Amino acid sequence: MKSLKKVLLALAAAVAFIPAAQAFEVGIVGFQFASETHARAANAAAQAAKAKGWGVTLLNSEGALPKHAEQFDALISKKVDAIIVAMGKPVEADAQFKAAKTAGIPVITIMSGTSPYTLFDIQTNEYKIGADAALYLMGLMNYRGDILTARFDLNLATRIRGKILDDVLSENKAVKEIGKFSMSRTQSWRDDVRNGMQALLLKNQGKVQGIWASFDGQAYVIDDLLKAQGVKKGQIPLVSVDGGPETYRRIADPASSLLATVSVPFEQMGQKAVDAIDTIVVKKQPKTAITSGPYLFLESVLVDKSNVQQFLGKK
Repeated sequence: MKSLKKVLLALAAAVAFIPAAQAFEVGIVGFQFASETHARAANAAAQAAKAKGWGVTLLNSEGALPKHAEQFDALISKKVDAIIVAMGKPVEADAQFKAAKTAGIPVITIMSGTSPYTLFDIQTNEYKIGADAALYLMGLMNYRGDILTARFDLNLATRIRGKILDDVLSENKAVKEIGKFSMSRTQSWRDDVRNGMQALLLKNQGKVQGIWASFDGQAYVIDDLLKAQGVKKGQIPLVSVDGGPETYRRIADPASSLLATVSVPFEQMGQKAVDAIDTIVVKKQPKTAITSGPYLFLESVLVDKSNVQQFLGKK
């Protein structure tokens, strides 16, 4: 009996020294957390990964391409099990994306565009979003009048929205774009928008019947400028894209000129990225179990005064 007890104790001691299985590790990179949408998608992915008990390395590239590439390299060197990139740069960081695939690290991107080195990109249909935003603004203006636009052509999603707006304008000749501001990719982008749009508003004072913004962050700056000029809600309708608590608050605010947005489900995108990695990488199911092509599309919804109360208080 004593010898059996000794054997059991010895086995227990041996088991205690067996190293625990290493937790699944995911690297998550957001291109610029100063942009609310980047942070929302990346943080939602981090939260979903932690809920599964995974190790998470969450990085912010701060809008700098060199830092973006360095962080990608660091995750590859760390040998994480998978990488999620929110609003990344597959073209500019092509070497890093390729290195990840060579290292056998699967990559899923969010709102970044596709790459031969990634599993797929999680997107909304930006062509539909562009049409929804443009046509809604046209409707508010009764399809006639002069507009200003705030664009961002260095980002895939906002560039597509702008191109669709141009198509809509080409077919609706009674609406004219009398001023266009194109945002640069800088860490001080808010100041860039403020200076550019303020100049356009002053130059075209009394002529503007509508304003289109390529994303809500630009719209906040424009809305504040209009408010400072004493513009009342509805006098110069402002429409943009993205959605979020601050956007919904402004749409409901009687002092705000922001009348509508096309809401993109950024939190759901982060969660879907983690679920996809769990399905494909952890559970070893084929990519086709999630999507058959290079994109996984999620639905967007137009939010205005008619339905904004449903969204107020949502994160």
